[in-house]
Amino acid sequence: MFSKFTSILQHAVEALAPSLPLQEDFVYHWKAITHYYIETSDDKAPVTDTNIPSHLEQMLDILVQEENERESGETGPCMEYLLHHKILETLYTLGKADCPPGMKQQVLVFYTKLLGRIRQPLLPHINVHRPVQKLIRLCGEVLATPTENEEIQFLCIVCAKLKQDPYLVNFFLENKLKSLASKGTPDGTSEDLLKGQGALSTDTGQSSQPEELSGATGMEQTELENEPSHPMDSLSTSLNNLHVTSLPEATVVRPNQDYNLVNSLLNLTRSPDGRIAVKACEGLMLLVSLPEPAAAKCLTQSTCLCELLTDRLASLYRALPQSVDPLDIETVEAINWGLDSYSHKEDASAFPGKRALISFLSWFDYCDQLIKEAQKTAAVALAKAVHERFFIGVMEPQLMQTSEIGILTSTALLHRIVRQVTSDVLLQEMVFFILGEQRGPETLAEISRHPLRHRLIEHCDHISDEISIMTLRMFEHLLQKPNEHILYNLVLRNLEERNYTEYKPLCPEDKDVVENGLIAGAVFLCLVPDEAKSSYHVEGTGYDTYLRDAHRQVSEVTTLLKLNLMRMGTHLHTLSHSFRDYCAICVRWEWPGSPKALDKCNLEAAFFEGHFLKVLFDRMGRILDQPYDVNLQVTSVLSRLSLFPHPHIHEYLLDPYVNLASGCRSLFSVIVRVVGDLMVRIQRIQDFTPKLLLVRKRLLGLEPEGPIVDHITLLEGVIVLEEFCKELAAIAFVKYHASSAP
Repeated sequence: MFSKFTSILQHAVEALAPSLPLQEDFVYHWKAITHYYIETSDDKAPVTDTNIPSHLEQMLDILVQEENERESGETGPCMEYLLHHKILETLYTLGKADCPPGMKQQVLVFYTKLLGRIRQPLLPHINVHRPVQKLIRLCGEVLATPTENEEIQFLCIVCAKLKQDPYLVNFFLENKLKSLASKGTPDGTSEDLLKGQGALSTDTGQSSQPEELSGATGMEQTELENEPSHPMDSLSTSLNNLHVTSLPEATVVRPNQDYNLVNSLLNLTRSPDGRIAVKACEGLMLLVSLPEPAAAKCLTQSTCLCELLTDRLASLYRALPQSVDPLDIETVEAINWGLDSYSHKEDASAFPGKRALISFLSWFDYCDQLIKEAQKTAAVALAKAVHERFFIGVMEPQLMQTSEIGILTSTALLHRIVRQVTSDVLLQEMVFFILGEQRGPETLAEISRHPLRHRLIEHCDHISDEISIMTLRMFEHLLQKPNEHILYNLVLRNLEERNYTEYKPLCPEDKDVVENGLIAGAVFLCLVPDEAKSSYHVEGTGYDTYLRDAHRQVSEVTTLLKLNLMRMGTHLHTLSHSFRDYCAICVRWEWPGSPKALDKCNLEAAFFEGHFLKVLFDRMGRILDQPYDVNLQVTSVLSRLSLFPHPHIHEYLLDPYVNLASGCRSLFSVIVRVVGDLMVRIQRIQDFTPKLLLVRKRLLGLEPEGPIVDHITLLEGVIVLEEFCKELAAIAFVKYHASSAP
């Protein structure tokens, strides 16, 4: 209380006294601080009971005022005094010793405000970046300390300064050999530091040798000329008499000391205070984006950033329940890593494991964004670490298990992160994880060459319909990602030589018919026999509606099966937009505009459509005997593939006149076989057409549910088949008009 009264009295006297020149005023406040250590006999009283905080604030105000009164970039005498007398070094030592108690907090605040409020570049000065570097090492040593907030504020202001001038990061990449050689004790000796404080350094600050400066991590200092009149020698003696002791060394193991700014931020990401952890994550994101190659290399090779990201992903994934409803995984609200706040009590739609799921997806989002923002070489290294340590080490065993519940949950999680990933570099690693890196044509004997790819494709035809649908949905979303390897690995590498064709020149009549543009669509429409068509009996669901919608670009038409049939009956203008989107993505891949010339193709090579198309064609061949939901998903994936603007895909999936080589099948040939089977079955079902119309109306919600209709699986399959043929016709129509547009 007495000291606070003294402080108030001092301010009053200063207000009444004639104003001193800024430098004298600055020196006065600094000497007032040093005299405290010379004169005090009680080192246990908290710093807030002293005048030290007030003097430090006054020093900051003077430095700001001095800068405002001078030309831009010009260093004034007060700043020169701070630099030459190594005031920051002394404050660092006092902060490390936390003498008096709470001094570390005051020092952190002083450093933070100094860097934040002074506009001229300070970090290039050795007497600034060296103590700043050492203070960084004190941050994050122990979690949940009273200074955590000040620590993160200090680290963030340093990061912000580096963002302004990325080259300065070189001052913070420490030379480990010099660093270790300089440390006779864990952090040098406070005594050696204090003995050199009273003199002017011959180094005025800036150095043209950042590597040499970056090695100045311990207590190395230039030779100093003693100033007997300065009180710092007395200060050194006084501190020794007070038995100043440092805080305990870091409790977190630091394998490297090369990039302590990253290490300290990494430690603080573990803070139990969510705000501190998020700030630390923001600081790391800023550092990984710095363009300096040396910093990127140090970041990935000499810090534990890769390990922390992947180990936390792994632990959060393992914390998930063994079984989570796939619908919950799919529909849990949008995840943003910086807003990972969730209250189970306030959530009306809570489900078991939701907290754990949000935490995992939130951290995955952070990893994705971090890699997206990172410097190129750092991004590659980080993504490879996620691939090796998380995808392969943690996810793959879950995806390869035999438990149906486990397969379903792990596939749903894979589906979710496929949808969620936005970083091109991480997406590439995820694609290699799922599909492998092979680009040569597949053979039936080698389809299991990449075990996970083989297993996932097999799961598209699993005995469990739920697993089949979920895996197919994962592949459908994978196909929408802007990555050339996905489509090439799954489909294109097997169509490269067009050896599904048998060379036979088109006759002129065929050529004219094919070039008509509507012929492919017309053929697909004619595939389904009239007695198996039911859409014409329901207004607004015929092919003429597709054409009117395409030409008039109307905003709304009746969708065929509303929510139940999802995208079946898609409007042509919607397909047109989707096709343009695909073209915009694929233009970077430099696909050819026309099929490879047959005289340059190896037509003698055995053709295999590839494992992926094999499974899709097999399932398409069973469309009349499969559950409705499975049929919807199979045809959805095939429609997605058909939209891609590669000439070989168009030929193989949409051209009804392709001359298939012996033993080969195409999408058209598979559908023809299904229709042939359908025509035989129709003859055996009494009142087939009325039953078909009833099922369609029930699916549309136009008829109430009633008694179960005989042959319901077949009837629903026929409806899906009709709509799929119409959809293929629409895709062919859109592609033709897009290719003929000027």
